[in-house]
Amino acid sequence: MERLGTGIGWRPEIADAVERMPGIDWVEAVAENVCPGHLPESLVRLRERGVTVIPHGVSLGLGGAERPDAERLAALAERVEALGSPLVTEHIAFVRAGGPLTASPRLEAGHLLPVPRTRDALDVLCENVRIAQDALPVPLAVENIAALIAWPGEEMTEGQFLYELADRTGVRLLIDVANLHTNHVNRGEDPAKALAELPLEAIAYVHVAGGFERDGVWHDSHAHAVPQPVLDVLTDLASRVSPPGVLLERDENFPEPAELERELGAIRGALEKGAAERPATGPGASAEGAAREAAAGTGAARAGELDPARQRLALAQAALLSALVAGTPVPEGFDRVRLGVQARALAGKRADVVAKVAPELPVILGDGYRRAFLAYSHGHPMTDGYRRDALDFAGYLLAEGRLEDARVRAGLREWWLERSGPRPHSRRPGVRLARATRRVLLRR
Repeated sequence: MERLGTGIGWRPEIADAVERMPGIDWVEAVAENVCPGHLPESLVRLRERGVTVIPHGVSLGLGGAERPDAERLAALAERVEALGSPLVTEHIAFVRAGGPLTASPRLEAGHLLPVPRTRDALDVLCENVRIAQDALPVPLAVENIAALIAWPGEEMTEGQFLYELADRTGVRLLIDVANLHTNHVNRGEDPAKALAELPLEAIAYVHVAGGFERDGVWHDSHAHAVPQPVLDVLTDLASRVSPPGVLLERDENFPEPAELERELGAIRGALEKGAAERPATGPGASAEGAAREAAAGTGAARAGELDPARQRLALAQAALLSALVAGTPVPEGFDRVRLGVQARALAGKRADVVAKVAPELPVILGDGYRRAFLAYSHGHPMTDGYRRDALDFAGYLLAEGRLEDARVRAGLREWWLERSGPRPHSRRPGVRLARATRRVLLRR
């Protein structure tokens, strides 16, 4: 297993700071935010210095009922090639549901949702992972996710589920210790038990991130400092195995570079503490691990064999996602209170991301943006990506006549037409001047 060292999640907002940060051996970039033909200059400079860059996918949906989309896999492979990466990572999650398997509209979660730890889900996941492995030019590692909710009738613990996944496919694991802590608070699962059940020699690297607790629920925000309980889980992991790499994730509310460096120092300290507690002959690339590598790919289902399991999983995931984003009845066995927390979290995240991909909307709508979007989201689930969602939201406000201020209505209509009209607005100077003049007159 390649030794990566200490890394940090690369984000445009902290790109300059990351380049200047001492002791950074590698970075991870969200795959969907990188264009292979136009790599950010910061990533190019880091690569030229010998810093490894690993693409981290968030939209493949390997835990979903459908087989991985060939176009999404091809796009992920392009990013691997463009970045010269030795590894690519994704999540053990589903992100969409509905469609042909359920004869219902396709819904997008805009978020990573947990897969039920059942035999059906494991069989489907294993086949999906094999399909992805065959399509990608480098090894794949998959990440355990944080969850606010638990599926009823689960048949395995998280550690058992991950062990069988790695055993049957040979896939590597990206272990997020912050997510283990999240599941401890939200689902009562013991991180130490999960670590004891994991195939430690399959670990590719480790994520560390911050969050916060509110009303007994831990929110994996990636926008707060790493708390001591998460560092304690990292120490426990390091007492069992020397992880090939450890990475600090931060997605929002970025602190000063010095604070990020202090967090990296705390992470190194937790690793050193764990290493001091590790037995001299701890777990490693054992005969058991070699046997699993040799068995990788065995037990693969024949084409079509898993179709009944896929349909059962599809119906279950569609029912859950519909309850979360479309207000349909809560499926039997789920905690209604927790589902409500998750639904509100999804709506809030959706509003935040739409504001990022279409920053003009909060400017045009002012203080009323978030209230209007949350009201819209209750009856209008996302069926495509966030950019489409932004257009649909603006179109809804215009079509329903919900904007009393003529200037706001005119500004929103202009924005919407620029992006979704029957044809792009003319760029000829005379036409652009007339359009700008009309906007000024409407504001008066």
